[in-house]
Amino acid sequence: MVRGGHLLAKAFHEKNIKHVFTLAGGFCNPALEGFKNCQIPVINCPHEQIAGHLADGHTRITREPTICLVGPEGFANAVPAMMEAWGERSPVIFITGSSTLKRKGAGGFKEIDDVAMAAPITKYSCSVTDGTRIREFVDRAYKIAISGYPGPVHLSIPVDIMFSSFPDDISETERPFKQSSNPTPRAWPDPKALDKIIEIIKKSKRPILIAGHGVWWSKSEEKLASFAKTLGIPIFNIPYHQKLLGSNYKEMMGLADIHQYHPSKWAFNNCDCIIMVGGRLDNQMNFGNPPLFPKSLQLICVNGSDEEIQMNRAADHLLLSDPGAFFEELLKVKEILAGKFESSWLEKHLQMRKTWVDETLLNLESKTSRKSWQGGVIHPLQLAVDVMETMEDGSHLVFDGGNTHFWSEIAANVIAQQGKNLATIMHPGSFSLLGLGVSFAVSLKRIHPQDNVVLISGDGAFLSGGLSIELAFQEELPIIVIVDNNGGLDCISQQQERMFQSGSHFATDFRDIPFHDMFKGLGGYGELVTNRADIKSAVKGAINSGKPACINVKTRGQISPIVAATSDKRDKSSIE
Repeated sequence: MVRGGHLLAKAFHEKNIKHVFTLAGGFCNPALEGFKNCQIPVINCPHEQIAGHLADGHTRITREPTICLVGPEGFANAVPAMMEAWGERSPVIFITGSSTLKRKGAGGFKEIDDVAMAAPITKYSCSVTDGTRIREFVDRAYKIAISGYPGPVHLSIPVDIMFSSFPDDISETERPFKQSSNPTPRAWPDPKALDKIIEIIKKSKRPILIAGHGVWWSKSEEKLASFAKTLGIPIFNIPYHQKLLGSNYKEMMGLADIHQYHPSKWAFNNCDCIIMVGGRLDNQMNFGNPPLFPKSLQLICVNGSDEEIQMNRAADHLLLSDPGAFFEELLKVKEILAGKFESSWLEKHLQMRKTWVDETLLNLESKTSRKSWQGGVIHPLQLAVDVMETMEDGSHLVFDGGNTHFWSEIAANVIAQQGKNLATIMHPGSFSLLGLGVSFAVSLKRIHPQDNVVLISGDGAFLSGGLSIELAFQEELPIIVIVDNNGGLDCISQQQERMFQSGSHFATDFRDIPFHDMFKGLGGYGELVTNRADIKSAVKGAINSGKPACINVKTRGQISPIVAATSDKRDKSSIE
């Protein structure tokens, strides 16, 4: 006889779950014992939200489900991480040790309706009602998490079921007898519908392709690259989603965002067909409407689940298909499509990108050469460019914050044009949640221990989630944290200054925080930078230290183009 917690761990062991993130609690002890017996590594975190972000980061990088295990009171702390995973469709499995099933509704110890709370931000939220069915519930949750358009799921395990005893082989005589992690079912395109899409692309002269989450989760980025390279189609990335291809693919233009990457506006206005694969026509894409998507073009949306298809009702043409299957089918008819587009179409995009990068750097140099910028004052775009230029090819980058995030997005496109090829670029998703940068950087370093991992974080973002840095010290993971320290919530204060009649900001300032000394106190490396000339040497020193490190950089807050657009009534932005 074994406890219910052991059955839970055993069921996840069958699914080849490799990592569990938790803040250990009494309600979860039987499960922790089970994971220990099954030799599944458990990482103890200083906070439940951090456990959720680490599970999310690990899942996004590996594209394999990971568990976040919390107690009933800790569930509330993990909700922001659940929301973030939901926004990026990350198949994290959230497990709550909950109050007793026997006394449900009677005011049991730490009793909350966690199932109802999780339901709006998960694909599946359910309470285990019978210990003999634990294996069944796990199987269902796991399959829902990874199928179609993936996403987080939630299982609530009542404490009386968690602690009760059951036969070790309970339910193993029921089908399916083996509950291992089988290949995920894929939607294949209907031949007639696919022929129609091919015909539209064939008639196009100036197509572009916008790639989103679905391409990443279906592990189809190499097929995307092959398709675009074979046909010479420019590729754009959905805003807020991690980069799909590196700078070694010249077809990868940048963000499909007219503010953070201005040439995309020209692309939208001059193309005659947009193929969006694995993306959603949500607020970031202006719901598929003008002026972002002019009426003159044909809009095709290819999605791997019916749920996504329903969200993309504004498209002219819809195709239900796994992104990888779609690219595979189009590559079979590449001879039909090859040579159909304007011969200079891709080259025009490459020239537009080069011109934009040159103008961006020229404008930056012009602005920071003024008298008002003398004395070592650092522009956040200068900081991001210098940090990325210092990083070696194959390194991993995370950015976190408001304007820090947006300036870093611009910098990433600048250094890509210059030939820098970073292995990974990660950041908060569509909810713009602050404070997950350190957790993502730790996740990257755990998975790629031999590579350099750098985080560029706003000071507000670090204050939101910086406690997770303790895990970097605990696990001996030398990540590098660059703090863009402008002394406040710059993204918000800039909006206030444009909105408030007084032209001032309110309730957004911080004191002068010595972030670098905080790292030194924990046993790491810390350095304060107040002059741009010292940025690159400081980053190199942090990398060479072999310790978790912080470079605390004093910058001047500068409103980013996207924040300027969204706070200016005269300029309707693409996210309104």
